[in-house]
Amino acid sequence: MDLFSWQLGLPSTVLSLAFGYLLGSIPFGLILTRMAGLGDVRKIGSGNIGATNVLRTGNKKLAAATLLLDALKGTAAAAIASLWGIEAGIAAGLAAFLGHLFPVWLGFKGGKGVATYIGVLLGLVPLMVLAFGAIWLAMAKISRYSSLSALVATAVIPVVLYVTGHEKVALLFAVMTLITWVKHRANIQRLLAGTESKIGDKR
Repeated sequence: MDLFSWQLGLPSTVLSLAFGYLLGSIPFGLILTRMAGLGDVRKIGSGNIGATNVLRTGNKKLAAATLLLDALKGTAAAAIASLWGIEAGIAAGLAAFLGHLFPVWLGFKGGKGVATYIGVLLGLVPLMVLAFGAIWLAMAKISRYSSLSALVATAVIPVVLYVTGHEKVALLFAVMTLITWVKHRANIQRLLAGTESKIGDKR
């Protein structure tokens, strides 16, 4: 397989990108917290719209719903577009991921993307979500750092995809992993400094 061959035409690529971006840019964390009467989640904690910051409102159910919906928008984008071929699924999946990170409705200030990353993975290669989960859980048990567990899992997944014959999808996730690491640069700095919060910490 030619890793860089692209069978999708320009109109289909544009439609896949637009479809994925629009789905990915739905700010569920902000919508759910406002609907629950908790105000603007961007004004608390890290200012992020993702599930981790929603959890800082003290509402675990709302955080879980945010996590699920942020993942499923990636799944929906990739899976639906894949009906027109894997390239369409890849384009829509990448766009959904970028839409979550950089939603036009919020001045391009979105989440960090791990939930949507997992959702896109579920939409393209569902069994790989089990691998992601196993890696995350193993690292979480060893280190008790949620951020480190996510960083390690995102680093390993493109390699696993490549060696199992999903070369094009592996390239997509290599790009998404790089972006995820950039978005987690503050977490990486805290990990190196030993100041990152561990799972179960109250602070």
